[in-house]
Amino acid sequence: AFAGSGAAHPEMLVSAKWLAGHLNDPKVVVLHVADKMADYKRGHIPGARYLPTEELATGNDVELPSVEKLKDLFERLGVSDDTRVVIYTTAWPPTAGRAYFTLDYLGHGDKTALLDGGVEHWMVENRPLTTDVPNPARGKFTPHVHEAVRALLDEAQKATDAESKEMLVDARPMRRYRDGHPAGAAPIYWQETLVDPNEDPLFLPPEKLKALFESRGVKPGKKLVTYCEVGLQASHMYFVAKYLGYDAAMYDGSMHEWSMVKNLPLVKGDSPR
Repeated sequence: AFAGSGAAHPEMLVSAKWLAGHLNDPKVVVLHVADKMADYKRGHIPGARYLPTEELATGNDVELPSVEKLKDLFERLGVSDDTRVVIYTTAWPPTAGRAYFTLDYLGHGDKTALLDGGVEHWMVENRPLTTDVPNPARGKFTPHVHEAVRALLDEAQKATDAESKEMLVDARPMRRYRDGHPAGAAPIYWQETLVDPNEDPLFLPPEKLKALFESRGVKPGKKLVTYCEVGLQASHMYFVAKYLGYDAAMYDGSMHEWSMVKNLPLVKGDSPR
C-alpha cells in the first residue's frame, strides 16, 4: 500500500494511488500546505484542508509556535488523536517536511505521512483537483511532545566535536555550505533526495538515498542533527533521515541563530572541517 519499500519507515510516504483510495476515509485528513489561500483555492486534492505555512513558525526566527497554538491549529483542521494525516504542498517541498516535523514533535508522527511526489505527481497520474472548500468538524488532538526531535543550540554545538555521537547535516545548496558551515557538517542538499524537485518531486528509492548519505560521510550509528537557514530545508532532511531509519533531530535555530545571532565559528569551503 505504501511507496518506498526498503525504507526503515515506509509508512511515512504514501503514493497517489493509496491516497486516491482513501479520500473518503473519515480517519484520513489531507493537509494542503501553502503560503497563500489563493494557491489552495486554485485547486487542491478533494477534501484537503488548507494549512498556512506561517502557522508552522513564529516570529522572524521561524521557530516552532507554542504547543497550545499548534494544538488549536490541528484541531481546527479536524485532526484528532486517531487521525491519519497525509501532507502535501504546491509551494516549496520543504514546507511539507516542516508540517511533518511539527506533527512528529507533537507526538503524531507515527500517524503522519507525506504524499510521495506531491500534488505534481498526483496530476501526472491525471487525478482530480477541486476548488470546493471543506468545512471540517473540530478535532480533538492531544499533544505528546517529543523534545528530543528538536535540537537546540547546545546540542548543535556538541555535534561539531569529531568524537560526538551526533553529526550535523547541512540541507542547504552547496554554494551556501561553501560560504560557511559549522565544523563537521555533512552537505546533503535537500533537492538531491528527489527525482525531479521541480516537475515531479518523487523521493529517490531508499537504496539511492542511503547511498547519497554514505557518499557524504554520514556514518551508521550516529544521531543526525539537520539544519539549514531557518529550519525549513532541514525539516525535509529530518524527514528523509527518519524515513531511512536514522535517529534524527532538527536544529530549529539553524544558521540564523548560529551565525547571525550567536556569531559562532564557521568552516569555509568543501571540507567538513
